[in-house]
Amino acid sequence: MKKPSLSIASKASKASIAYRGKILIITYYWPPCGGAGVQRWLKFAKYLPEFGWDPYILTIDQKYAEYPAIDESLSDEIPSGIKVYKTKALNYFTLLQGKRPSGNVSAGAHVSGSTKSIKDKITRFIRGNFFIPDPRKGWNRFAVKKASEIIRDEKINVIITTSPPHSTQLIGLQLKKKFPEIKWVADLRDPWTDIYYYKMFYPTFLSRALDKRLEKSVLMSADRIVTVGNSLKDLFIAKLALINDKIHVLTNGYDEEDFAGLSKTEPDVFTITYVGALTDSYPITGFLEAISDISQAGNDIILRFIGSVSPEQLKLIQDRSNNLQL
Repeated sequence: MKKPSLSIASKASKASIAYRGKILIITYYWPPCGGAGVQRWLKFAKYLPEFGWDPYILTIDQKYAEYPAIDESLSDEIPSGIKVYKTKALNYFTLLQGKRPSGNVSAGAHVSGSTKSIKDKITRFIRGNFFIPDPRKGWNRFAVKKASEIIRDEKINVIITTSPPHSTQLIGLQLKKKFPEIKWVADLRDPWTDIYYYKMFYPTFLSRALDKRLEKSVLMSADRIVTVGNSLKDLFIAKLALINDKIHVLTNGYDEEDFAGLSKTEPDVFTITYVGALTDSYPITGFLEAISDISQAGNDIILRFIGSVSPEQLKLIQDRSNNLQL
């Protein structure tokens, strides 16, 4: 049997695939967690068998996880027959906040800016300097142990680690050292040390240096790197002098089957929809100014937000969007 390669296949080449490879997808975010990061690999897992790859999933048990959103409907989309392994984890968010958070936690939630107290700043400092690269690293040792078992038992050919959280990439780094013959693909959906809210955790020089070293180790050790856009690809190539052939772009998209049978409809008023969390750390002033100018020129616009919007951002939107429908 021909050994599976890491080439990115196209639909046109599916018919020529004669082998069956086994791929272990290691992801912190998995149903019932919601969000684009979940759907990315949920959908890849659905279609990978058509390209000769049998996917196995390793994720965190929901009881130990901190999710940015919950979407129970995504559980119904897990491909039938796929093996999903779940492990427990240490919950470092409990240490950060003194108790288990009552709601869902995203990276942006810690830098929302809604709380400017000394306690909030201290929490951010601890987060940025004692939990490198992030508090979800409490899953790693459990994940490495279980992944090692799966690799041996299932004869895995390739492992994929997807982030954020970027601590998940350290799982791949450990596994690559433990199983050098296994091919490792690191999927980075966001920047690591260049993320726009990074400085809001007040990282010291030493903390920043450690984080950058971890980032470099992952990017240099992975056999292939996958990211979601050309700008992010260019960022990694420029900062680490990566070989262009090592990094590939697989953009986020949509599943045509999810839209089967739907008819096209157009709203009466031009509508812009934002889907996802909108915390205070998201810069939207320029966008609102542009929308306001367009509206004042006599164009009707509806802004629609689906997801959580912080009170501060909502007030800003309302103050700057007097002529818009929300």
